[in-house]
Amino acid sequence: MKLQVILSKDVPTLGVVGDVVEVPAGYARNFLLPSGMALPWSEDAARRIEKSAKEAEVERMEMAAQYEALAKRVSSIQLTFEEKVNAEGALYGAVNAKRIHAALNEQGIDLPESHVRLAEPLRTAGEYEVPIHIHAELNSNIVVWVVALEQEGEEVDIAAMDAAAAAEKAAAEALIAEEAASE
Repeated sequence: MKLQVILSKDVPTLGVVGDVVEVPAGYARNFLLPSGMALPWSEDAARRIEKSAKEAEVERMEMAAQYEALAKRVSSIQLTFEEKVNAEGALYGAVNAKRIHAALNEQGIDLPESHVRLAEPLRTAGEYEVPIHIHAELNSNIVVWVVALEQEGEEVDIAAMDAAAAAEKAAAEALIAEEAASE
């Protein structure tokens, strides 16, 4: 059995304030009506909700403008991560969604980490476009640069190498002298 209700709050799976929807009676009785998200449909309920529907529409328009501005701001961001790489160019670590989220927070973008839609961690140096979920069907992309750090060559300690070679030579000569003495 279905029951016709008018929504008094936005319900993502059903609709927005003022929408008349038909839902299973149990869903309406056990969830929508007790939580104040809907009223049983009637002419009187429709008139009561009309003002709320107009206010909710204005609020949605304001939020949409804010989300659009945020999407433009996010799309202008470029992040750079300097990472150590091996001889093949693969990163020793990875640039993952958590690190990108932290970098976005440093830029003043406050979105949940789950909104960074990185398919898999970045494991090689290069330029990447990473999708960022803003709201509902609104997404934006940021450019992420993964740059290889210059690998500084290890300094060679010539004195230590000479000492090690001299010790090895002395050990070899002692071994030879010992073998000669035993014959």
